[in-house]
Amino acid sequence: MSDKPQIIAYQGQPGAYSHLSCTRAFPEMAPHACETFAEAMFMVEAGRANLAMIPLENSTAGRVEEIYRLMPKTQLNIVGEHFEPVNHCLLALPGTKIEDLKTVSSHPQALAQCADHIKGLGINPVAGMDTAGSAKILSESGKPQFAAIASSLAAELYGLDILCENFQDKDGNTTRFMILSTEKQVPEFVTGNRYITTIMFTVRNIPAALYKALGGFATNGVNMVKLESYMASDTMTATSFHLDVEGHPDQKAMKHAMQELEFFAKDLRVMGTYEAHPFRYQDDIIVE
Repeated sequence: MSDKPQIIAYQGQPGAYSHLSCTRAFPEMAPHACETFAEAMFMVEAGRANLAMIPLENSTAGRVEEIYRLMPKTQLNIVGEHFEPVNHCLLALPGTKIEDLKTVSSHPQALAQCADHIKGLGINPVAGMDTAGSAKILSESGKPQFAAIASSLAAELYGLDILCENFQDKDGNTTRFMILSTEKQVPEFVTGNRYITTIMFTVRNIPAALYKALGGFATNGVNMVKLESYMASDTMTATSFHLDVEGHPDQKAMKHAMQELEFFAKDLRVMGTYEAHPFRYQDDIIVE
């Protein structure tokens, strides 16, 4: 074991939900804040961080488009996934009463997700750059009539009171993160365990190429859980695909499905195989 500190990079201010995910998934590692997703990913490629915690999609806001364009430009591997339920907290300076509040600041998405509660309190929403950044600005403002919407970790880091937890209007808002590493870490196949394999590819310029490329997963009983398309070039002539399937490369069905995909696809890259996060099966809806 190296004496060097174990570092996990993330994008955002300290106290952001990405930071919170780092502390929950890897409490033994030192989180490192980066201004951009590219900076966080480059830290890992350059060997200055062991892992990166990168959001891929949110159940409310949808996919993080930038990540699909960044991933093919790196040599990083996906070694895990993490699902983080978003619990927005209404934060204020210590000693502030909720009836004293006049304005509340946060990222526009967070404000939208808490719109009914904000309206119910009769306070004015003010858009900020991000949730944790709004909490930091609040902590430095000295103004008790101001509030922020951010994580419980942001409250702890910036010395703020939590006036209300679960401030979002609807429960279930969840972000899925990818855990990236320079090392390819395929877990040993264990019968009964669930695995996700992530693949990026483009298809050959022939009729029904995508249908044929994916047909092997259907005929071999391999469940596809995610398929995203995006333009892979500035010319808008090549479409690339991000595919998540339930399966491990050591399974016979996966081997046969991958053979068909490899025949009809090009620029195929297996981004990683990793154990499925328990969040996927919290309702015990399991497809065999």
